[in-house]
Amino acid sequence: MKFNPADAIQDLQYFGEFGGVNPSISDSSTYTFLSAKTMFDTFEGNTEGCYLYSRHSSPSNLYLGEALAALEGTETANVTASGMGAITAVIMQLCNTNDHIVSSRTIYGGTYAFMKNFLPKFNISTSFVDTTNLEIVEAAITENTKMIYCETISNPLLEIADIKGLAAIAKKHNIPLVVDNTFSPLTVAPTKLGADIVIHSLTKFINGSSDAVGGVVCGSADFCLSLKDVNDGAGMLLGSTMDSLRAASILKNMRTLHIRIKKHSDNALYLAESFEKDGLKVVYPGLKSHTGHEVIKAQMNEEYGFGGMLTIDVGSIDKANAFMEKMQENNLGYLAVSLGFYKTLFSAPGSSTSSEIPLEEQKEMGLSNGLIRFSIGLDNDIKRTYEMMKTCMKELEILN
Repeated sequence: MKFNPADAIQDLQYFGEFGGVNPSISDSSTYTFLSAKTMFDTFEGNTEGCYLYSRHSSPSNLYLGEALAALEGTETANVTASGMGAITAVIMQLCNTNDHIVSSRTIYGGTYAFMKNFLPKFNISTSFVDTTNLEIVEAAITENTKMIYCETISNPLLEIADIKGLAAIAKKHNIPLVVDNTFSPLTVAPTKLGADIVIHSLTKFINGSSDAVGGVVCGSADFCLSLKDVNDGAGMLLGSTMDSLRAASILKNMRTLHIRIKKHSDNALYLAESFEKDGLKVVYPGLKSHTGHEVIKAQMNEEYGFGGMLTIDVGSIDKANAFMEKMQENNLGYLAVSLGFYKTLFSAPGSSTSSEIPLEEQKEMGLSNGLIRFSIGLDNDIKRTYEMMKTCMKELEILN
């Protein structure tokens, strides 16, 4: 039977300690032991069934971690206080001084800044390449390369990673493939295509309410345990710990993820097709005009669509800003960063979420200053939304 991540989540069953249909929240920062030997064993890494300190783990965090492991089909998962907390922990766990990373050139601005500006302090270098070209990826690998890093659907250009192809290269060179799947939960299951580690910013689609910040690392039991090692685990020692109350909240929201993703995808596809017919420069993985359309079709769970992210290039930053302000005035969404909210969110990534990338590099990768990134919301009548957006464009002479 084909792996369906939504079924895996729905099949999980947790009861609270008093029989509640939701698991009880562990509102403790530290935990007691019945014997001194058990405490010693836990510090030594024999943590099965024991809790030490909430920076290490907690019951609430483990419940959420199990649900996220089910989502991605991995042995286990570690939750963190942010998506960057997950990303930085994985990189610092895999890389040492003088090591090298091969990364996609189009990635989230915070990830880019960490690799480009922060890692050189440890003499860790990164080659930013076009990961849609497998020959270029393999040519960039050196004897010091410790990982290939990409995003399933890249931020903000929406390039599509050939995860099967990248995984084959990674295995050939005996290095892990790390995939950020934030833009495409349920749509794509990277580990089923050969990825070794999957990262999410839980802040986005998975939580879906724009009221919490969180991240997760999904992978093997051995790797996730290494992240929590009290002696040299990057997850443990860097201290990016999720609060138990937030973990419980995100776990509850995950139960509607499959419904929300379908609606995000349906709405985004309708808008993308409509605006492309109007002659606008639209990028959306569900359009046949998208260069990666066939790649994502070959690796997606069709039931969940092509996701809720699309871009429209309106030609200039002035037009982009005017259009976004006009949409917000007409209650069509919010001029805000992030994604996955019930309302449509829009921003010009060149001056916001990708502003860490130098202008010359933005230009080289095709990130124009007139590009608007949309996270399409859960609008009930998407045809009405389209007509209202079209009216805004006509008023600003973006459309004739």
